[in-house]
Amino acid sequence: MRYEVTAKDPDTIDFAPKNEVEEVLQNVRTILSTTKGTVPLDRQFGLDGTIIDLPVTLAKAKLTNEIFQALKRYEPRVKVEKISFSGDISGQLTPKVEVSINGSE
Repeated sequence: MRYEVTAKDPDTIDFAPKNEVEEVLQNVRTILSTTKGTVPLDRQFGLDGTIIDLPVTLAKAKLTNEIFQALKRYEPRVKVEKISFSGDISGQLTPKVEVSINGSE
């Protein structure tokens, strides 16, 4: 089964997810919404914040690579199926990541 996850600020963190799928999807959201360098004991966690100043096409390419690498390292239970972006007139990119969870139906 495939799930679509977008980067957003987590309002609440569920410390006791109902199942593994919810846990994995929450982890993916956390990775997508965290900027590298902001986690004190793991400065490599998250996505590179310097991408924000790049032209849109270059930012998409670099962000796609960052997402693949971060999910491979920090949430190996997912397989990235597709990455797309939505944006607004201000140039803000929002990644939409479609993942499947290894070992689930």
